[in-house]
Amino acid sequence: MSQDSPTPVPDPGLRPATVAVTAGRPPHVADQPLNPPIAMASTYVAGGDLEYGRYGNPTWAAFEETLGALEGGRALAFASGLAAVATVLDLVGQDATVVAPRHAYNGTVMQLGDLEARGRLRSELVDVTDTDAVVKACEDAALVWLESPTNPALEVADIATIAAAAHEAGAYVVVDNTFATPLLQRPLELGADLVVHSVTKYLAGHSDVLMGAVVTRDEQLYGVLKGRRDLLGAVPGTLEAYLALRGLRTLHLRVERAQANATDLASRLAAHPAVDQVRYPGFGGIISIVLAGGAPAADLLTRTTRIWVHATSLGGVESSFERRRRWKSEPATIPDALVRLSVGIEDVEDLWDDLRQALDAL
Repeated sequence: MSQDSPTPVPDPGLRPATVAVTAGRPPHVADQPLNPPIAMASTYVAGGDLEYGRYGNPTWAAFEETLGALEGGRALAFASGLAAVATVLDLVGQDATVVAPRHAYNGTVMQLGDLEARGRLRSELVDVTDTDAVVKACEDAALVWLESPTNPALEVADIATIAAAAHEAGAYVVVDNTFATPLLQRPLELGADLVVHSVTKYLAGHSDVLMGAVVTRDEQLYGVLKGRRDLLGAVPGTLEAYLALRGLRTLHLRVERAQANATDLASRLAAHPAVDQVRYPGFGGIISIVLAGGAPAADLLTRTTRIWVHATSLGGVESSFERRRRWKSEPATIPDALVRLSVGIEDVEDLWDDLRQALDAL
């Protein structure tokens, strides 16, 4: 796999909001549908590039074209975010080292732990806010995995500095961009080799799709990853790809509203006596709070709201939250009383009224 400069992607000069709406459309031809139709096909007539449903689908291709344009690379759709994670980690050689955040997405950390337990690779979990320590850890790494902001601690990494150090050491850099989305952060422009998404979250945005994606500018990496996807069969359903593309069309509107709501709520939460700590990086729609009353107060909060939904996922149009340490696999360095809030697009006054009455009762 080459470490040469990524192949530049043609830029049509359109702004992200316009790209989200216009990319991946059929040609503007009379009587052509505006949306790409759902191609429910497992088998194709021989002689072309597709041949079989595991190798490609026009509906996937439309989604991949749109996400690739937003991130500035070429996208591959996967059956889930964790299928995308597993395919990228499969690139790491035997006994090689992967550097990753100690507070990364729980599924990613669990995959690393499983691979390490089976002797496939070594992992070094780091505090991504300590840039010097991360740079030092890059010296022996084959792959550096970043999240920024991290899930659920909402720590921000210096992606550009870490990517430069990783490349100097001969390592690849992956950034999970699920929280920020390509509207708020484009890791490929900061030096990352690969971007991973849980499409389930913000990109699809309606809590009805399970899907993942990987984006890269490196044509050789793209070919290797597509070959692994074809071989392992970690492909998305056609309906899921269609719904994810439909979700992408309003991504800019949803992110704008969720971020405005989150910024407002973060300020109000910081002033409430039941809240000991507010973690908000200043962008995006995710807030984490630590409650003064400990884990019992956090559990009570998640049971006493009317609008906020107690659920483990995030990034939907509806507001949801959860105490992350209810999962035994969550790192012990995450506070017991931490509640991760995924702020939706409802009226912010209704969201605050619902939160405040629950907080007042603690």
